[in-house]
Formats: sequence, structure tokens, C-alpha cells
Amino acid sequence: MADIARITGVSKNTVSLALRGSSRVREDTRQRVEQAARKLGYRLNPTVAHLMAELRQNRTVGFQATLAMINAHETRDAFTTHPTIPIYVEGCRQRAKHLGYKLDEFWMHEPDMPVGRWQSIFRARNIRGLLIVGLMRGNRLPSRLAPLWEEFPTLVTGVRTRDPELSYTCSDHHTLALKAFEKAVELGYQRPALVLDRVIDELIEGRFTAGFLTGQSRLIPIRHRTRPFYDVEAARKEREVFTRWFKRNRPDVIFTLYHEVKRWVQDMGLRVPQDVGLIQYEWRADHGAWTGMDQRNDLVGATAVDMLVSMIHHNAHGVPDYPVATLIGSQWIEGGTTKG
Repeated sequence: MADIARITGVSKNTVSLALRGSSRVREDTRQRVEQAARKLGYRLNPTVAHLMAELRQNRTVGFQATLAMINAHETRDAFTTHPTIPIYVEGCRQRAKHLGYKLDEFWMHEPDMPVGRWQSIFRARNIRGLLIVGLMRGNRLPSRLAPLWEEFPTLVTGVRTRDPELSYTCSDHHTLALKAFEKAVELGYQRPALVLDRVIDELIEGRFTAGFLTGQSRLIPIRHRTRPFYDVEAARKEREVFTRWFKRNRPDVIFTLYHEVKRWVQDMGLRVPQDVGLIQYEWRADHGAWTGMDQRNDLVGATAVDMLVSMIHHNAHGVPDYPVATLIGSQWIEGGTTKG
């Protein structure tokens, strides 16, 4: 490090900050330091890096840099009003604060906002990376904003994007559904069923369905297998759509995301959990005494910040050749909507 400082004419502290991607070092200086480090064959010592990380964990972290947290949902206030997105957001905020990063919030669908304007704002605010949160309709980002991911390290939270394919973190939906299925069988259920909006399943590329069908093929005889119900929107308009499916499949427990399914079942004269059990794929403490799987979307948000900060430190921007995915496991929560 002393050799790099001598060659570049800066202090060792500046070299250290530059190699960690600190915003406190001017861009031209950082590039000069990195170029000198490459020529000298400098490599970060992982033992020292780990020790310094431990030391930083045990002291109050000062301000490091600013990250942009971009609301990709069609609703401007989704960070506060959506049933799920605020959990991701809170996880991002807490982790960013812990690491000493400030989050500036933006709405992706701001009208009359050319990409050049986005870039100017991000540069003026010295934003080092982008967190995309709340993408709920489709897995594609606006192509007009492509220069943003080319210039800034970018990480997607909650889902995988197809175009462009960026690194992301999300719940491990397949394993969640499979674990829920296994738990239901342990409780003695013999005809598990899935009630899920097709749009949501497509958003996560069928991973809920895949986990359900995997459990079904492993644990349930063919004569007891049920067909998934995807016509949730139709059932909201005409309840008979759900009733016909239920009578045809005769499930004894239902996996779902929707509280209204409990009302649909009760309106048919059935008792929960005596006649049919219900298991939530997205359990939350404010949902009442449901049985379900806690996705820990707060950890999804926190992990997104960790991944983005690592990308910043490694100067990783642009669409990656090999996107990195981090999947967060879920936890089974006992409740009152399944039999004991």
C-alpha cells in the first residue's frame, strides 16, 4: 500500500479508501490508485479485510456514501401502502443505516423523466449504487433506463429480472412451498391444494407451483392429488368459480397467499381448521393466528444492501455476464388455521 501511495502521490489512507470504493475519494484519484494497484499486482489480504470488518462492526459507522432505492412498482407510494414491499424497504433501510449508507428514494415511473436527467441527479448526489425494489408486474425493466445499470452497480430485490438479467436477492420460493407441503403432510393432511393468482406465480417463474408439485409427486398418491387453482381474480368477481373447483378437488388443506380464501371456505359452510386447513405462503405477525411460512423479506432487503455494497467495492457495474442470486430461506410458523 505504501508503494501505491508513493507512485500515485497520495497518502496511504487515501489508497485504502480508494481501494474500498469510498465516495470520499475523487473518481479520477480512485482510478489512478486502482491502475497503480493492478500494475503492482496488489491483492486485498482476506485475513486483514476480515479483521477490519470485525473492527468496524464493533464501532459506530460513519457516513460512507449514498445509494438510490428505486420504487419499481406502478404505485408511487408502494413503499408505504403495498402489503409486502414495505418489508423489503425496511430491511434495506436498517442494513444501510448499520453500514453507514444513506438511501435516497426515487420512483421509476416518474413522468417526463429522461434517462439523462436520472444520470444527472445520481451524479450530483454522488450516488454509488442502485437498489431496485417493488418490481411486481413482469420481470423486465424499462429499456430506456439501460444507461443507469451500465453506469451504476445495480441490484434487484424480490424477483429475478429477465431483461436485463441483473444480480438479485429474493425469498427461496420453491423451497418454501416444498417445506410447507412437507409440514402439511406431517400434520396428517392427505389432499393438499394450491390457490394462487397466476400473475404472481409467473412473476416468480412458477417456483411456488414447482415446490407444490414436487411435494405432491413425492408424498401424495395419484388418487389424492389436486389441481392448482389459479383463477383468483375470476373468483373475486364470481365466487362460484372457486366453489366448483373446491367441490371437484375436495382439498383438506389449502396453500395460499390470500386471507380472503378463509372467507370463501367459510361461506361454503366449512370450518377452519376442523373441515379444511389453511397455510399462508407469506405469513406475517399482523395477519392474525394463521399457520404459514415467514419469508423474512426484511432479510431479503438487508441482503440486497450487502450485495450492492460488495458490488460497489469491486467496481462491478453493467449487466453481468453471470448474474448472482442470493435466496433467503423461510421459517414455519404454527397457527390456528391448521389442525394440531
